[in-house]
Amino acid sequence: MAPLPEAQPRPASAIPATPTASAGFGYPGGFAAYRNRLGALARSAGVREATIQAVVPTLQLNSRVIQLDRGQPGQVGNPNSTPPFAPYRREHVTADLISRGQARYSALWPQLSRIQTRYGVEPQVLMAIFGHETSYGRVTGGFDLLQSLASLAYDGRRRGFFEDEFVAAMRLLDQGVARDRLKGSWAGATGYPQFMPTIVQRLRVDGDGDGYANIWTNEADALASIANYFRDAGWKPNVHWGVAARVPAGFNRSAVATRLKSPRCERVYARHSRWMTMREWRALGVVPTGRTLPDSEMASLIEPDGPGSTAYLLSQNYRVILDYNCSNFYALSVGLLADAIARG
Repeated sequence: MAPLPEAQPRPASAIPATPTASAGFGYPGGFAAYRNRLGALARSAGVREATIQAVVPTLQLNSRVIQLDRGQPGQVGNPNSTPPFAPYRREHVTADLISRGQARYSALWPQLSRIQTRYGVEPQVLMAIFGHETSYGRVTGGFDLLQSLASLAYDGRRRGFFEDEFVAAMRLLDQGVARDRLKGSWAGATGYPQFMPTIVQRLRVDGDGDGYANIWTNEADALASIANYFRDAGWKPNVHWGVAARVPAGFNRSAVATRLKSPRCERVYARHSRWMTMREWRALGVVPTGRTLPDSEMASLIEPDGPGSTAYLLSQNYRVILDYNCSNFYALSVGLLADAIARG
């Protein structure tokens, strides 16, 4: 088939303005008018006119997606609350996820070994991400991405973010990805790695050498793409994500408090200490209880269930897992699931 002509980029003045008001169905003329803005944004980004005409007029507002977005737990009533990690761990580091992860790890070891050589990322961490995100491909989401992204952009809570993701999804269509493949979570993540469309565009890679990066049904491609994401985010080869540790009684936590704030998630470092070398932690009596990190490696301390429970000394690579999903509970459960998979 001959390629469709590319649409000429439009000047910014051709894009209908977006209101400055935040969430709440505030676009003049409603969703029908907002579709015109989405079409103009796609046109300005060089998306083919045939793609725009095939998609944009068919978009419908998905109120369920907006309901799910507005219903996310945010601890609004108590922003300083620090819930325990243990209940989350029980739900996300299960015997079933461990055993199935070990089976996939063994079956895919030749591919995982090649991926580790190429990207330097621990293969058990890749498998844990795969398990955490989609239960090893069982649950990838059935929401139409373009409908979801258009609805979330229209609602306005993070309009600019979701407009960029919508345009990226349109570009994927231009690149030959089938519309019925662009399904995923209500928030717009897709495929085995649950990448947002901008990440799909930028970081998906071919993991098995067949010439196509298929993150939707090809495990090797999905795992290599996760590894590529991690390398891009600063993964340090040959360094474990973190180790369990014991904190001595009477430990002065205020003396090691951090002032760092994440540019993406303001409070995600609030439960971390400042960075110190493993040698310095040992000098303070904070001692790993199993495997360890090199004496010169920098680490921060977290006590996710409070004083008296298991603590963890976290390497730079833990922060890379946080980049994938900005939640300490997520990153800890990925690390612990990875360790359990590797013990199999």
